Amino acid sequence: MNSKLKWIGIAVVAILVILLVVPFLIPINKFKPTIESKASDALGRKVQLGNLSLSLITGSVGIDDVSVSDDPKFNAAPFLTAKTVKVGVELIPLIFSQQLNVTEITVVNPQVTMLKDPGGRWNFSSIGGAPSKAAPKAAPAGNSAESLSIGKLRLEDGQITLGNTNSRKRTVYTKVNLTASDVAMKNNFPVLFSMELPGGGSMKIDGKIGPVDAEDAALTPQNVKLTISGLNLSSTGFLDPSLGLGGVADMDANLVSEKGEMATKGQLKLSKAVLVAGGSAAGVPAVINFDTKYDLVKGTGILHPSTLSIGNAKSNLSGTYKSEGDAFTMDVKITGEGLPATDLESFLPALGINLPDKSRLSAGTMNTNLHVSGPTDKLVTDGTIGLFNGKLAGFDLGKKLSGIGTLAGIKSGSDLIIEKFTTNLHMATTGLRADNLDAVVPALGSMVGNGTVDAKNNLDFKLVATVNNTVATAAAGSMAGGMGGTVGKMLGGGAAACKNGGIKVPLQIHGTTSSPQFVPDIGGAAASLLKSEFSCAGSGGAGGLTSAAGALAGGSKGTAGDTINQLGGLFGKKKP
Repeated sequence: MNSKLKWIGIAVVAILVILLVVPFLIPINKFKPTIESKASDALGRKVQLGNLSLSLITGSVGIDDVSVSDDPKFNAAPFLTAKTVKVGVELIPLIFSQQLNVTEITVVNPQVTMLKDPGGRWNFSSIGGAPSKAAPKAAPAGNSAESLSIGKLRLEDGQITLGNTNSRKRTVYTKVNLTASDVAMKNNFPVLFSMELPGGGSMKIDGKIGPVDAEDAALTPQNVKLTISGLNLSSTGFLDPSLGLGGVADMDANLVSEKGEMATKGQLKLSKAVLVAGGSAAGVPAVINFDTKYDLVKGTGILHPSTLSIGNAKSNLSGTYKSEGDAFTMDVKITGEGLPATDLESFLPALGINLPDKSRLSAGTMNTNLHVSGPTDKLVTDGTIGLFNGKLAGFDLGKKLSGIGTLAGIKSGSDLIIEKFTTNLHMATTGLRADNLDAVVPALGSMVGNGTVDAKNNLDFKLVATVNNTVATAAAGSMAGGMGGTVGKMLGGGAAACKNGGIKVPLQIHGTTSSPQFVPDIGGAAASLLKSEFSCAGSGGAGGLTSAAGALAGGSKGTAGDTINQLGGLFGKKKP
């Protein structure tokens, strides 16, 4: 028994001696010129290697300080560098015939620089094609790129730097990992790729690519599943972080690329979106189900009919996009009808719109017809929006109008019914502008005007409110009896004569969207609107009201001046 153990021990020691000593007996560095030549020929780039070492235990050749040159039209620095490359080899041919047969390659900590020129061509497009000027002469046909085959290729813990030749801006992606099997120029081989994204998040590609396009590697066919998780848009340049814009994107898509066209279908979810300066993170995600085709040569794409959903509010998308330098420019239309306003409410903060404190949209539908254009970090939206049969629960218009509410005879209430609200909208990343605003509020009447919401969420609106007939008549009678003098006669006679038009009141709205402040606009911008709006067709009282309108707009002295002062008192404004 002891004799058997003795021989087993001797055998183990002998094997260890062979594994440790034999590598020093094999002049592995003699293969360096051959490896450099074959690799340079296969890639069409000059490949330089450092010291080579052999490990019989792992069955691999270790290569230090690997460098692959870039296309000289793009960059004088290397396209790829790596501290260590492990090359799996067949040991028997290597030991007894000193023949190097590669079974797998593992590149550890590779650093790759990927650049695109203004014409849309990438610096890796020529990989696998004809050697560049910096590469050695072409090897015989038997050693060409087409004959190269690798059982398994791995990239571990790498880094990719992405940019354009006409810009100094660079984006760095880390923890890059790739595994590919049966790699050959003429094969359609499986690939699993992953990397971390700037600012957090990750990307994963799983599928098949190849055969490698001999003229432009960037056009190599692929059929893969693309998964992006937790992409912070403020760190990618898609949204301008200097304006406080941002959001987190998640995407699942199928990508098929062939003959220079890339078709992508899938779903993109945008959470915590902030789309204008002064906005705050949306409480609900926007979900885009998209279908797009992209021309890899021209750098242009078409967004086929797709959908944008916020809760149950679903709009239609279509348009085009284009790659321009570091960014994409868009030209997209968004249309929707009968969208439930209650579902859209939680997304409004992303647009810099916060509902008044302690209020909420409890009913109503919205229509949108919008045109979104420009680079992704400076998008501009123009078009129309409308709210119909809405209810703003928890908003007391009577209290907000204060003295104006007294004039109009508006009763306090916990809810505000909005029969109609339409406007032409212009939205940039720095704020909103509303033109041709037209609203019908049964508790008051109607309002027309325009205004802005700036980057600090401040309101600046100029409106003319037309008090409805019922309220105007009641208010006029009350005011006529209680005020007397010029104002009482003007309101009393005017209201009686304006049963078809109502009383017109110029207003300003200041404060913020969450705390709007209604104030009179005596002689201001809204009063100029009043000149055109203040009329009573077919009435003997028209002259009195028209004169009053002129006094309000022009601020004349005497009786008209007294009228302005007394109206200002009603609105809660101090008399001069």
